[in-house]
Amino acid sequence: MSKTTWIKDIAWTILWDEDTDQHVYARHSNLVFRDDQIIYIGPNYSGEFSQVIEGGNLFVMPGLINIHSHAAHEPAEKGVREEHYSPKFFSGLYERMASFWMEAEGYSAAAEVSYCELLKSGVTTVVDWSVPFDGWIEAMAKSGLRGYITPEFVSSTWKPVGDGELDYAYKEDGGKGDFEAALRIVKAAENHESGRLSGAIGPGQIDTCSKELLRNSYAIAQSTDRPFMVHIAQLTLEFHSMVEQHGMTPIQYADSLGLLGPTTVLGHAIFIDEHSSIPERETKVDLDFIAQSGSSVAHCPTGFARGGIALESIARYRRTGINLGIGTDQSPHNLIEEMRAAIIAGRMAGDSIRELGAAEVLRMATVGGASALNRSDIGKLAEGMKADIVLVDLSESSMRPVRDPLLNLIYHAADRGVKDVYVDGEKVLGDGVVLTIDYEDALRRLEQAQRMMLGQVQDYDYAKRTIEEMVPFSLPVRR
Repeated sequence: MSKTTWIKDIAWTILWDEDTDQHVYARHSNLVFRDDQIIYIGPNYSGEFSQVIEGGNLFVMPGLINIHSHAAHEPAEKGVREEHYSPKFFSGLYERMASFWMEAEGYSAAAEVSYCELLKSGVTTVVDWSVPFDGWIEAMAKSGLRGYITPEFVSSTWKPVGDGELDYAYKEDGGKGDFEAALRIVKAAENHESGRLSGAIGPGQIDTCSKELLRNSYAIAQSTDRPFMVHIAQLTLEFHSMVEQHGMTPIQYADSLGLLGPTTVLGHAIFIDEHSSIPERETKVDLDFIAQSGSSVAHCPTGFARGGIALESIARYRRTGINLGIGTDQSPHNLIEEMRAAIIAGRMAGDSIRELGAAEVLRMATVGGASALNRSDIGKLAEGMKADIVLVDLSESSMRPVRDPLLNLIYHAADRGVKDVYVDGEKVLGDGVVLTIDYEDALRRLEQAQRMMLGQVQDYDYAKRTIEEMVPFSLPVRR
């Protein structure tokens, strides 16, 4: 039976203005959605309704879109990766990727914890780019999120060696079997009865995949109209390795393989040929390659900022005409905090305080993400759009006093201000509580999985270190 919900006399609403192609504020408006679609926005609603929500103390905004997350393993590294750094490899990523492994139950628990964090921070659509695990599709469907299942596959895995060099462990079939398995998972997700799940094609990293695997996976993405994702230009070691092997930057290499295009989302794309940390750079064409191809960039500032890395500069990417979206990448999967980090990191790495502001970062987290996913029905509050809606409580202490609610949300309240979230017109967060997943149970299972994962690090680490030797505690532990 059809259900019509009327949010009445809303204090503040972020609406989409088609004439100016931007989000705008509206005061004392009404928003009505029937089932999964917004049917009315404006004054003095007089139509039928099934339920009414008083909006006098609400700030209503479009659901946020996270175009780059690794939900199934990042929460397990909480208390580990935040300050882990290996000087030999200019990053801690290579060591962790080689040494941290969990059973399926651990990945499932981590994914559920991530989905809760996403919902609590107003995310309604997420790209989950994870190592496949049993029950993944059902976990995503149960969450209520609009999800893009993106199974990772590679031709080889990183293999750190003792002298600080990075080697690669190659798969016998070049990753073909994992790619075929990924396609089966994507198709199953797309056929799920919830109708909210989609799939994307996601070879892991530009340097861990063969030319054949990259070209074949991109061709499949193109022929089936799916987004194509690849990690690229994310670390200096990768940049130098690609230049040494192929005589060109990672972005130029991707272009030479024909991987850039309007359906391509580049994960990070930080170390380009004009980044200040690449002193021997001879060209300044990478941004033009990205812009002219119509590719998007997934910007995930927090994790890189922890390691002293920054994209330089967001304003230059935007001026070049590149579409940018926001992703959490690592834990916490709190997209509002990631929006705040994007502003601060952008201003630090850029030329001025005008480098990036709330309006621009909101666009990245909504219509920028929608554009990257080739969606015209999400990311905006307008008639005919999907009913992906976030209700922010203006009475929450960190939202008060209210002069400019978007600034309050991004700079002060973050997830504390998020009250209710609707995806496809279904309420999935109520009064700040996730209604679809037992958050506490997922956390308990994750704690157990982390203990097991950290207990076996010594078995996988190239130097046979314990977790305490690899990642010491932040303070001395008195026994």
